[in-house]
This record gives sequence, structure tokens and C-alpha cells, in this order.
Amino acid sequence: KKIGRWDSDIKGRDISKDQQFAISSSLHGIDHIFVSGHLGMRQTVWALAFLTSLALFLYQAAKSAAAYLEHPHVAALREEPRQDMVFPAVTLCNVNRFRFSALTDTDIYHLANLTGLPPKNRAGHQPGDLEYPAPNMQDIFNRTGHQLEHMLKNCNFSGDKCSAKDFSVVYTRYGKCYTFNGNRSSPWRAKQGGMGNGLEMMLDIEQDEYLPIWRETNETSLEAGIRVQIHSQDEPPYIHQLGFGVSPGFQTFVSCQEQRITYLPQPWGHCRSTAEQVIPGYDMYSISACRLHCESAQVLAECNCRMVHMPGEADICTPSKIKCVDKALAMLQKNSADSCHCEVPCNITRYTKELSMVKIPSRGSVRYLSRRYHKTEEYIRENFLVLDIFFEALNYETIEQKKAYDMASLLGDIGGQMALFIGASILTILEILDYIYEVISNNFMQL
Repeated sequence: KKIGRWDSDIKGRDISKDQQFAISSSLHGIDHIFVSGHLGMRQTVWALAFLTSLALFLYQAAKSAAAYLEHPHVAALREEPRQDMVFPAVTLCNVNRFRFSALTDTDIYHLANLTGLPPKNRAGHQPGDLEYPAPNMQDIFNRTGHQLEHMLKNCNFSGDKCSAKDFSVVYTRYGKCYTFNGNRSSPWRAKQGGMGNGLEMMLDIEQDEYLPIWRETNETSLEAGIRVQIHSQDEPPYIHQLGFGVSPGFQTFVSCQEQRITYLPQPWGHCRSTAEQVIPGYDMYSISACRLHCESAQVLAECNCRMVHMPGEADICTPSKIKCVDKALAMLQKNSADSCHCEVPCNITRYTKELSMVKIPSRGSVRYLSRRYHKTEEYIRENFLVLDIFFEALNYETIEQKKAYDMASLLGDIGGQMALFIGASILTILEILDYIYEVISNNFMQL
């Protein structure tokens, strides 16, 4: 009937193109506004209703667009059970970097700025000593550092024996250190969770080899024990900042749970994609690799050398340059926000830890350990420790950032608001554009 009325109106009298468009358009309400004759009360009310609805639609659409441009995200957490899991890499360092018995008088002469030690002989350094050749720092760290085959008294992984051969040498701020399960191509796997189903080690920290302290330097250590970091195979150890200490005289239990975190890239987040160029000297990008690269670049620029644990091909800094190195690292730490911006990788694996400990050795075991390792009971109490690292359970947590408001949600909200307030759709917008094009074309032809 309405179509019949429109046809009769069109045939019965002349109407403008605006009225023709209003009658034929799918946009609700305008056919009650653009009618022939004078503007009456009815048309005024419809016009006010249409403009109010249009204003509400534009307001809600603007809010939806603003919410989308904020790029909000949410975190989704879930647990994934597994039959077995890749065991993390475990890096350990003795907090004492140089064994006193392994240092020659030449070594002590070269390391004076690091250790603060006087010469071993009573005569001191003679004038001829000043002709010592330049020190080979790589050799000194390797030769005088604590040797794992001497420190490691017992080792097993999930009931299988392990030895010092299952560890690889790695250099850190603590000198010569050792990493278990650092090979990404063939890692050890845990078949079961709980204590005794991971890595268990008995270590001798060899306090008799600790350097005596004659004067304090920036590298002087007052502690006794080992430093440990649990990390993935994809990142180098950054143990001086991310490690935890294990004390002699205790058995320390470390319960771990793996977390796999996925961050969103720009504009929802600020992570660095693994497809981007990796840090020179490392196979995979990580925050630790980025920090080590920044430190290496700063020390190389200021001192024309690098520390033993830093990547690169430059010469290793001699102890005579230790003040320059300390100054460069302090400058980097002060200006790290500007000169060293390390983005979080978009995919990262980390391990949460819970530590507990018990006293060892017991009164009943100290004699047995003394006879077995040919050490005094006092030595056993002051030097031996047990470290037990295991998975809490054979599952891992995934924490994934997801878009809280994407383009599909934005279009759905705007479409719903458009239909609710003005009864329009995408086709209605095309009708309006087509009408505007027709009006412009007619006006242009008349000119």
C-alpha cells in the first residue's frame, strides 16, 4: 500500500529529487520529513527524532572508534599437561672467581686491580717483573677458575648418573661457570614431576681456595657459595643479576614451573618479533642477549676491549682497564633508558621458582661423608651443599595476550548502533553516496 501511495504521489504531482530519494531510501525516518507541502508539526517532530537518533549514533560510533584506537588487550591463562617436558638450562658459578693455589706470582701481579692481593713472595715484585708479557685473560680465567670435576661430588638426573662432561663451560661476571642442559638441539627431558625427578647435585665450593681479602675492590666478594640461574636454552645466562644464591651446609630444593608467554606486537604491545634481526653473537633474541650486547658495545666504545663474558671479537680487557670498564658500565646503567632499549620478545619462556632448604649434613651422615670424600667433618659442614631442581608438575602455563577489541568487534558495534538508531546499513550508505554522485553530476552538466 505504501509503495502504491508513493507511486500515486509521484504520478499525481511534481516532487523534487530530494523527496524522491527520501521516499525510495532505506534510511528510516527521512520519508516522513521530506514530503510535499509546507513543513508542519508532524514533519518537525520526525526531523527532531531523526537528528537525535543520528547524534546518538555518531556519539556511540565515536566511542567505539576511540576504544579501538586504544588497542586494548587481555591476558588468557591456561595450563597444558604433557607426558614429558624439556628441562631448563641450569647455570652455576662459584662466587669466588680465582683459586688461590692456581695463581702464580705473575697472575697476581696482573690481577692486582681485581683481587687487591700482594705478591706471594716476600721480596715482592722485582724490577725485572715489570717485563711480564701482557696477560692472556681467557687463559687465566680458564686455568684459575674452579674446575667442575673437583666441585661436583655427585650428580644424577631423574635417577640417571650425570657428570662434569654433561656441563658446558660458559663465562659470566663470575668468571668460569658451567651450564647443564644448554644444548638446544638435544636437551634432557623430565619424565615426571616432583622432587628427585630433576637435577640433583652435591657440590664442594672449595672455600680453602677462596682468595684472602687484603683490601676491597669493586670485584671483591665477601660471600661463600654458588650462584645459580635457571633459564631457557634460547637465552644466555645473566647470572649476576638474575641468579640466586645457594649456601653451603644446606640442601636447597627448587620447585619450578614453566611459563610460556606470548605478547602482542605493535600497536597492541611493544614486543620484538623473532623474525627481526637477532643480536650479533647470539642465535636467538632475548633480553639477556640484548643487555650483554649493550654492555659490550659501551665497554668497547669507552675502553677499546670487552670483558670475558661479553660477545664480540675484540680483545679481552686486562685488569689495568678495570676502572674504565666500571665507569663505562656505570654510565650505561645511568643512561640505559636512552642508549639500551631492550624490547621484550613476542614469545618468551621463563621459570617460576619456589625455594626451600634443610640443614646438611646431619650428625649421622657427616662421618660417612668425611670417610667417603677424605675430608674432615668441619670441611664437610663448611663446603658441601646439595641442590635439587625439579618440575612441580609436568605441565606448563601459557599466558597469551589477545586483542580485547579488534576490527570485527568495531564493525559489529557500529553496525548494531547504526541499525538501532537510524535503521541503516552499508547498502544505505551506498544509496546516499549514489544520490550525492547523481546530484553533483546533474549540476555539472547544467553548467
